[in-house]
Amino acid sequence: MKILVTGSAGFIGMHTVLRLLQDGHDVVGVDNLSAYYDVGLKQARLARLSQQCFGQIELDLVDAAATRRLFEREQFGRVVHLAAQPGVRHSLVDPHAYTANNVTAFLNVLEGCRHGGVEHLVYASSSSVYGTNSVLPFSEDQRTDHPVSLYAATKRANELMAHSYSHLFGIPATGLRFFTVYGPWGRPDMSPIAFARAILAGEPIKVFNHGRMRRDFTFVDDIVEGVVRTLAIPPAPCAESGARHAIYNIGNHQAVGLEEYIDTLAAALGKAAIKDYQPMQAGDMPATYADTSRLAALTGFAPSTPLVEGVARFVAWYKAYYHP
Repeated sequence: MKILVTGSAGFIGMHTVLRLLQDGHDVVGVDNLSAYYDVGLKQARLARLSQQCFGQIELDLVDAAATRRLFEREQFGRVVHLAAQPGVRHSLVDPHAYTANNVTAFLNVLEGCRHGGVEHLVYASSSSVYGTNSVLPFSEDQRTDHPVSLYAATKRANELMAHSYSHLFGIPATGLRFFTVYGPWGRPDMSPIAFARAILAGEPIKVFNHGRMRRDFTFVDDIVEGVVRTLAIPPAPCAESGARHAIYNIGNHQAVGLEEYIDTLAAALGKAAIKDYQPMQAGDMPATYADTSRLAALTGFAPSTPLVEGVARFVAWYKAYYHP
């Protein structure tokens, strides 16, 4: 089966492509290689993929005509849409990047799936859609109409758009709410690399909300496993609208304190962390914690990689890539 993976030069995208190739699929990757963070890291990820039988296309999904031609030419069976403008805090600085890359681009992908007869679209949503919810763990049945960042609002918009296209045009679509993904080949703006760099340099780490933060840290291999398993199971029509649309959390089902996370990373690096306690940042959520029972019921799988193991694997990659 020919599968499109958007954001193939990205963190989760690269790992997803590798897994699909290992499973014997014909994979085409699309990425615009934006300069939001180090393009060299993206190219290094693609260099790993180039060793496989893999087709990579540089394309901006905001370009409706180019996206339409891609779908017409390739005739994809299934689509994994991971391309997006990431980063909660950056959405306070450059909001237009989020409406373009997370809303307009997603609309173009939906149109491609509509006219291309795609059998199943799996797309990345985010735990950030839970916003001001305070009941933990977060379940898919909770309300998601109080986002605390524009990034979260665009991800919730994706879910609503996918539902409407599924209802109107019969496109089977599954949204996956990722919870704090970490691991080898991660983005440099994410906390593992930013914290590791500071710890090794003997520089202080900014610890927001004075350390009173909890996150459901999910190792990237577990995210990929969830993506692959859900991709194989197009949703049935739902009772309320008839839309073949479903949403699942993918998290480690553990709310780990920020201080514990930093200490675990510091121990793996073999050097103590210097902590600079700061107030809560605008757009942040104090805690995330995933109820993964719905994913487990569908696929028989729930993420379970222990933080100590995942952090050790991240540190081994970090040292090899940045300090060979």
